[in-house]
Amino acid sequence: MSEQYDVVIIGSGPGGYVCAIRCAQLGLKTACVEKEDTLGGTCLNVGCIPSKALLHASERFDEADKHFADLGIKVKPELDLKAMMKHKSGVVDANTQGIKFLFKKNKIDHIVGTGTVKSADTVEIKDAKGKTQSLKTRSVVIATGSEVTPLPGVEIDEKQIVSSTGALELSKVPKKMAIIGGGVIGLELGAVWGRLGAEVTVIEYLDTILPGMDKEISKEALKSFKKQGMTFKLGAKVTGAKASKSGVKLEVEPAKGGDSETIDTDILLVSIGRRPYTKGLGLEDVGVKTSDRGVVEVNGNFETSVPGIYAIGDVIPGPMLAHKAEDEGVVLAEILAGESGHINYDAIPSVVYTFPEIAAIGKTEEVLKAEGIAYKVGKFPYMANGRARAMNANEGFVKILADKKTDRVLGCHIFGAEAGTLIAEIALGMEFGASAEDIARTCHAHPTLNEVVKEAALNVDGRALHI
Repeated sequence: MSEQYDVVIIGSGPGGYVCAIRCAQLGLKTACVEKEDTLGGTCLNVGCIPSKALLHASERFDEADKHFADLGIKVKPELDLKAMMKHKSGVVDANTQGIKFLFKKNKIDHIVGTGTVKSADTVEIKDAKGKTQSLKTRSVVIATGSEVTPLPGVEIDEKQIVSSTGALELSKVPKKMAIIGGGVIGLELGAVWGRLGAEVTVIEYLDTILPGMDKEISKEALKSFKKQGMTFKLGAKVTGAKASKSGVKLEVEPAKGGDSETIDTDILLVSIGRRPYTKGLGLEDVGVKTSDRGVVEVNGNFETSVPGIYAIGDVIPGPMLAHKAEDEGVVLAEILAGESGHINYDAIPSVVYTFPEIAAIGKTEEVLKAEGIAYKVGKFPYMANGRARAMNANEGFVKILADKKTDRVLGCHIFGAEAGTLIAEIALGMEFGASAEDIARTCHAHPTLNEVVKEAALNVDGRALHI
């Protein structure tokens, strides 16, 4: 006889494992099904965490190589890529083991295998040996995340033509690396290998990098990345790629039409985005509605078209961000336990972990104009901040957008050191409906980079103190 659960979650990424923990905290008997041997999903195993480990290590290497001398430190670093990769693997292992411990602590059943939804109350699991078992449950949660979007004419082999997964496992620094896609993942991994010595070329179909972000921020970031040595081909598309023993040959032509050119590279990274991972789950068989792109349709309580089956994270509409999935997991757990939960989707930050970092929350100027919302802008540069100068981190600025009538903060966009940390202040403010004046009147410690945020808030009213 099958064991009865309150909740069975398919997928153990940030959405799935956090949902499982919160369900267990609320007294629900919970199982989490994961096809891989380790918990944590893409984010912890081959995404967010390993990439940040390499970003941090490569940034330190670049600092030592090019910038320590400015601070009176004379060194000549030597790259030990094997040790750097060992650091990355150690970070991943510590995080995945941490989730394993949390599952044990919260008495969550971790079941290894591929889950298939048979009905709103039954999940079938097949393990690596082909053995199957069925779990009975009151609720099913789909938290299977996303996968790399393929590009027609470009076959990924994870050796020469790689996805983000392969780009995190290179055994040596390529002399040349080409990247298809000027979004977050492409720029972050391009930064890693560029710092370590690769000649990086980014090919982007649109005429700007970081589509969807504030255009002024994207423009400044592009200038900075070019100064760091990256080459960009904007408004261009790759029509084919062929790997051989000597490398990879790309066929590239203007997006609007024109003569093609051939680009030779050692490694090609395909990074044109991600798509929901729902194949093999049996969703169509049980009547769960999805869009033509595979996005699962849900209502305000994350319930699909089939009562009792829910979905969170990358498989449903919204930005594919780990912290968005985590919040959805918590809220859904509370709903399943009979409580109420809430997410303010207008206050979810996003961060690009290049250097300088890029962070954004809320609406951009472009969106506000398109929606006909009257707004005010307050900006302040890092170079006018004492702590930034002391850190030799003068590049960048903070931009705050506030409603012209109410002064309520509608968005914030940061390009500069520790932008991902600074944006949290704005996220908290927006969650509580703060005005720019509220932030401006809050005492900020001196000297800190956070003062750039305060000064930008002051400048919404045209009264910044240090410019």
